[in-house]
Amino acid sequence: MKSIKTTDEFKSTIQSNQPVIVKFEAGWCPDCKAMDMWIDPIVEKYNQYEWFTVNRDELEDVATDNEVMGIPSLLVFENGNKRAHLHSANAKSPEQVESFLEETFNK
Repeated sequence: MKSIKTTDEFKSTIQSNQPVIVKFEAGWCPDCKAMDMWIDPIVEKYNQYEWFTVNRDELEDVATDNEVMGIPSLLVFENGNKRAHLHSANAKSPEQVESFLEETFNK
């Protein structure tokens, strides 16, 4: 996953006409660290999409603007619009993440 470091970089990234997946996280977050231990096979399975990370503490405005209230959260953007949002409460297991991605991309 590529790290997004600035608000401008974020805005540019989400303008893609192909869906992009953005994981909001923070270095102090235990659930984010747990997700890091099992997310790689899911990223590989969905490698037709670009994956990015945003540190919500570094880009608080981006997190607030996109209603990221808890972390980790996965958001899918396309053409500058938020297409889907997996809130932290529902992002605790590989099964929850896979279900979210299946539902998002197989509509």
